[in-house]
Amino acid sequence: MAHKVTIKELATAAGVSVTTVSQILNGKSNRFSSETIERVHQLQDQLNYVPNFNARNLILNEAKSIGVVVPNIGNPFFSSFINGIQRVSREFEYLPFNFSGANDSSLEEYYVEQLIGRGTNGLIIASSSITKNTIDKILKKNQIPYLLMDQNPLSDGDQVRTNDRVGGHLVAQYLLSMGHKKFSVVVPNDATDNIKLRITGFKEELVTQGLDPSSMINTVYSPLTKRGGFDAAITVVQSDATAVFAVNDELAIGLYRGLKKLGLKIPADISVMGYDGIDLDTFVEPELSTIQQPIARMGELATQLLINRINDPTISQQVVELPVRLIKRSSVSTPKIKN
Repeated sequence: MAHKVTIKELATAAGVSVTTVSQILNGKSNRFSSETIERVHQLQDQLNYVPNFNARNLILNEAKSIGVVVPNIGNPFFSSFINGIQRVSREFEYLPFNFSGANDSSLEEYYVEQLIGRGTNGLIIASSSITKNTIDKILKKNQIPYLLMDQNPLSDGDQVRTNDRVGGHLVAQYLLSMGHKKFSVVVPNDATDNIKLRITGFKEELVTQGLDPSSMINTVYSPLTKRGGFDAAITVVQSDATAVFAVNDELAIGLYRGLKKLGLKIPADISVMGYDGIDLDTFVEPELSTIQQPIARMGELATQLLINRINDPTISQQVVELPVRLIKRSSVSTPKIKN
């Protein structure tokens, strides 16, 4: 095994103390000559010295890390979200640690406690299972900066969200404009606040156009996964709907397979509308019409706002709401005329 150069060996080679090397490498070099600083950096390169991060934390009392808790890291939405977090984290020299809580509040509380115990600087919470009790008794008690995404109903922290209510309106407007009057809406039993707002917006648009939502919408309950969409297909078909609004794209993609297995063609037999704008939407056939959220941008802004809070805990609450937009593709057409 190759020998890992220590800070003591680097200090000996440079002819200075370990403290001097540590301060120079950690950006606290004002009191040293330019020659000493240059010699330490040159020897660092020559010896391939990599600083011990744990030792640095002890010296500076600063982990330079961000904890990220999401409900399902396998969902492409959260993959794009984390990509945005990583870009900004790297720019500010923070290291993100990502955890999937599987909507299990005890598991998520465990991750939060472990992150705090390891000196993380702050947390981005994109899960609705993180409770007010966890916020109050763990994060606030330990004075840990945090930011909430729109999946979480708590509102007393910094937050990044999109206008889901408007998104629901856009879905209804589009499907109505294509001539649809009978809908299935696929949602989870334990819908989060942002999902509820999508449904609220959808129903409000029907009312705005003088229609009765109760006579036009059949609600199908299924988990927010591809498997959930697949399993919902039979109930959707039995509802006699001409268009389906799946409240996220994963549901819609699973629904594709379920409908195909039942012998239906999209959109000839039934139109399908998703929500999120994940990259898989353009890799299914037909390409999925959806409401696009700026997912990676949400991750970037979440990280920027959290770092703002880390740098100055006294700033006012930061809340950013981003727009959504309708993406028309090939999965929606006019309803099939029945004999």
